[in-house]
Amino acid sequence: MNRDDEYDYLFKVVLIGDSGVGKSNLLSRFTRNEFNLESKSTIGVEFATRSIQVDNKTIKAQIWDTAGQERYRAITSAYYRGAVGALLVYDIAKHVTYENTEKWLRELRDHADSNIVIMLVGNKSDLRHLRAVPTDEAKAFAERNNLSFIETSALDSTNVETAFQNILTDIYKIVSSRSPILTSNEINRPIIIEPQQIQNQNGKNYIYKIVSQHNEVAPDLAKKQESKKIELDSKDDQNSAMKKTQCCN
Repeated sequence: MNRDDEYDYLFKVVLIGDSGVGKSNLLSRFTRNEFNLESKSTIGVEFATRSIQVDNKTIKAQIWDTAGQERYRAITSAYYRGAVGALLVYDIAKHVTYENTEKWLRELRDHADSNIVIMLVGNKSDLRHLRAVPTDEAKAFAERNNLSFIETSALDSTNVETAFQNILTDIYKIVSSRSPILTSNEINRPIIIEPQQIQNQNGKNYIYKIVSQHNEVAPDLAKKQESKKIELDSKDDQNSAMKKTQCCN
C-alpha cells in the first residue's frame, strides 16, 4: 500500500470566504508549503490533501478550496456536503471581506451539516500596517457565533500550520469522544467520516457516522490523487458539478 493511503481517518474541510482573501494560498501553503504572489481567482473548486498525526492517529485532511465569486455560489454549495470542518476566511486589510463573513456563515449553515466545526480565519496578518479589521472585533464575532478564531499569513506561513492542526484536532476530539464506535479500528483500515445524526443501541445520539472502513468501498473519498482542480461554468447546476468532480455523492 502507498504510504499516502495509510491513514486512520479522512476528514473533508472546506475553505470559504470572498474572492481574493487568500484561500488558495492557505491551501497550497498547508499542503505543499508553496505561496504564489500571482495567484488567480479559483474557477469552480479544487482540493488537495495532507496527513497529520493526532493522538498517534493519522488524520488525512481533504481540503477543498471553493470559488469566492457570487456567480459560483450555487455550484459550490454542493461541495459543503460531507464536510466536517470549515475555515471561514477574510482579509484583515479589507473590512468588506470581514463584513461578508456573516453571509458566508449563513450559507454554510444553510448547506452544511449543523455539526460542522468552523474556524474564523483573519488572513494576511503580514499586512498589519494596512489592518482594517481589529483583532478584538473578529474575536468577539467568533465568540458570538461559537467559532474558533485565528489570524494567519499564507505569505510568511504565520499560524497556517496551527490553524489546520487546531481544526483537525477539534474534529478528531469530537469524533473520538462522542462516538466510541469510531475510536476502535481493529481491522486497521481508514475510517472515513461525514457528519450525520445516528443512534446507537443505547439510544444515544452521536454526530458522525462511518462512511467506510476500506479504501475500496469509498473510492470517491479515498482517491490516490493528492490534488485536483475542477473548472466549472457558471451555468452548471449542482448535479453536473458533482459529475465533473466525481466526489461527494
